[in-house]
Amino acid sequence: MCDDDIHVGLVEEPKPSRRTFGLMTVAGAAMASNAYAGAVVEKDVEVKTADGTCDAVLYYPTGKGTWPAVLIWTDIMGLRPVFREMGKRLAAQGHVVLVPNPFYRSKRAPVVDATFDFSKPEERAKVFALRSAMTNDGIDRDAATFVAFLDAQPQTNTKKKVGVQGYCMGGPLSFRTAAAVPGRIAAVGSFHGGGLTTKNPDSPHLLIPKTNAAYLVAVAQNDDKQQPESKDILKAAFAEARKSATVEVYPAAHGWCVRGSAVYDEAAAERAWAELTKLYKARLV
Repeated sequence: MCDDDIHVGLVEEPKPSRRTFGLMTVAGAAMASNAYAGAVVEKDVEVKTADGTCDAVLYYPTGKGTWPAVLIWTDIMGLRPVFREMGKRLAAQGHVVLVPNPFYRSKRAPVVDATFDFSKPEERAKVFALRSAMTNDGIDRDAATFVAFLDAQPQTNTKKKVGVQGYCMGGPLSFRTAAAVPGRIAAVGSFHGGGLTTKNPDSPHLLIPKTNAAYLVAVAQNDDKQQPESKDILKAAFAEARKSATVEVYPAAHGWCVRGSAVYDEAAAERAWAELTKLYKARLV
């Protein structure tokens, strides 16, 4: 989970490569850079919560119509350009997307700048402190508030279900969201999620029976090496709860889905995105 040696460079703002767009085409989500930028509306918004005001970014397709909603939970580095890019790309595929700053109680986004070095213990301590300040109850309240905010948008088709996806720490937050709003969340995507199965009574996997969602759990190979039993615990929990789920170990390192990460794996990231696209197409109905 958030290994010390894999996040160097994560705050970079990379541009999509030609190969990325080729892979996007294969995944059914191709767009040229100009079309990519112009296909959606982007708005910085503030979401009133029980604990304050959360800064966030909202995306939705241009033109008339309504679309299913999706909530994106970031990794431990928070809301920054690469997650704005993800939100924009997802909206271009036909969704209303909210990407909140998960650390809004402590600091407005961005919570780190380009000088941040994850390899330094004192730097890591800063973001870990932000995560430690988040409580389960607060996350659950936020999840319900964010989904309600999405549902209140005129662009959202509230007759269709909502999706949630998360990266690193966002994986367990996505599980919690599905349990907090079981009547709305129908699809969950976790990508190199950390701490999905623990021995604690608040382990995210114990929430599975409370949800009404289908799951895509993409596991990093180094996370699986450290905790090889986790995937089996998840599979057993999904089976016992009779939930549709894909749990797969990808041949890529923790952080592989986030462009700008030192371990970003373009091919594996695009395959994970394609699987997420299929999940949303099947379940957000």
